[in-house]
Amino acid sequence: MKAIKRNLILTLLVVLMAGVFTDNTLAYAEHTSKEEHSMVNHIRWLGHDSFRVAGEKIIYTDPFNIKKKEEADIILVTHEHFDHCSPEDISKLQGKDTIIVTTGDCATKLKGNIKIIRPGEKLTVSGIPIEAVPAYNTNKNFHPKSNGWVGYVFTINGLQHYIAGDTDYISEMKSLKDIDIAFLPVSGTYVMTANEAAKAALTIKPKTAIPMHYGSIVGTNNDADSFSNALKGKIDVVILKQE
Repeated sequence: MKAIKRNLILTLLVVLMAGVFTDNTLAYAEHTSKEEHSMVNHIRWLGHDSFRVAGEKIIYTDPFNIKKKEEADIILVTHEHFDHCSPEDISKLQGKDTIIVTTGDCATKLKGNIKIIRPGEKLTVSGIPIEAVPAYNTNKNFHPKSNGWVGYVFTINGLQHYIAGDTDYISEMKSLKDIDIAFLPVSGTYVMTANEAAKAALTIKPKTAIPMHYGSIVGTNNDADSFSNALKGKIDVVILKQE
């Protein structure tokens, strides 16, 4: 009798554990997949809005608090605030052939091979198509539209990447098409909140969205989690670990 009871208990435990693992596996599979995550294997998050994107060329965005020196092929700088246009950090990534793409006001702070760009303009740099798109605030004054600051759409590894820069949810996002990977600020205060960024993602409809602009100057991991939760089952979100 004791043996039968013991076997029944063991059987129930096995069934319950199997249910737990199955539910967790399904939940994970609903939110992400191997194929979708392989899409971002070429990207490293260095904190704030700084990313290293590797492919035909090595591209850095808004280098800030750079710990490891490396020669970048292209550096994209969205605007002249110190945490985006940091001459000291940019110099760590500059080689003789490095090309910096940035706005006019930021260019005055930098040295080297600089290409000035304005919202709506397109360039091809070292074979990489780059378009500057507007980035500005709608309900605060930290990033006025009149400053002409930008985000970027660039193509590498056959994928269209959109880094939004410091922006709110703006009407120009409706014109973005065929974006594979969107880097969106989520911290609020100076940029979109997590919920506003989720609305932006639903408008842009990227295959994958990556939260940024949190965890250092402003914003916390909770903002990234809120962004991810708001898009669950709608758009794949990958929260990168800071390197």
